[in-house]
Amino acid sequence: MSYFRTAILLAALTALFMGIGFLIGGQSGMWIALLIAGGMNLFAYWNSDKMVLRMYGAQEVDARSAPELFDLVRQLAANAGLPMPRVYIMDNPQPNAFATGRNPQNAAVAVTTGLLHTVDKQELAGVIAHELGHIKNRDTLLMTITATLAGAISMLANFGLYFGGGRNNNGHIGIIGTLMLVILGPLAAALVQMAISRTREYEADREGAEISGHPLWLASALGKIDGAAHRIPNYEAERNPASAHLFIVNPLSGARMDNLFSTHPNVENRIARLQEMAREMGDGGVPPRTGSTEAGPWGERRAAGRGGPWG
Repeated sequence: MSYFRTAILLAALTALFMGIGFLIGGQSGMWIALLIAGGMNLFAYWNSDKMVLRMYGAQEVDARSAPELFDLVRQLAANAGLPMPRVYIMDNPQPNAFATGRNPQNAAVAVTTGLLHTVDKQELAGVIAHELGHIKNRDTLLMTITATLAGAISMLANFGLYFGGGRNNNGHIGIIGTLMLVILGPLAAALVQMAISRTREYEADREGAEISGHPLWLASALGKIDGAAHRIPNYEAERNPASAHLFIVNPLSGARMDNLFSTHPNVENRIARLQEMAREMGDGGVPPRTGSTEAGPWGERRAAGRGGPWG
């Protein structure tokens, strides 16, 4: 169902682009804007992983510099049937994580020092499995296509502002119509883009729960890191809000509600879905601890009786 909903949203974004392009400049203006926006996003697709990792000061680690973290990622990637991604640590007190890379063969998983000091090892496994879910579902490619269409819509709206709406088979759209396109077109595109992002987060939660085999590990982690993320600022994310959708929870302050303008679903909704999934799987693992930041760093805590290769 989530893939069907994503396809519907992409179709809606494409239809919006085609409609605005035809109203403003006919077919020629529409295709020119698409080519320019596509070129910009193609460059971002090939280089965005390097850019975002550099933006957040991420440092690559290996089996010698971070053996437990590296081994955990390796085991979970094997569970998911994925190539081993590169592993990075960001020196950032906010607990958070993201995945990037244009495909599974060129992927990276990055976690903050704040995450490593907030969650235990099982919860960290849930977070990493979620990020591997993004990689497995090729969400980076999907969001690049979405960004291409959204960028093209904004560009078309600017064309309409500077060239007065152009002419099509029905004549000028007029100054009022142009202003409406300039304001409402990009807004509608942003709303659809955010809806697609939220859909992919839910899907990555589901995929990640299957990779780890314990939905409640991720549910517990989400409760902890969401509570801490809104108390601990992420200054790099505040300076670059366009990258907020990459993270497992919204890194920006004051973004708790599951509304049209949020790039992430409400955490309580995500936890509820994972709890339901755990009941279906018969998982009696770690109970969610919403907002709790006790027990860290993850490498120092062990709980008796928890199964799995990292228990």
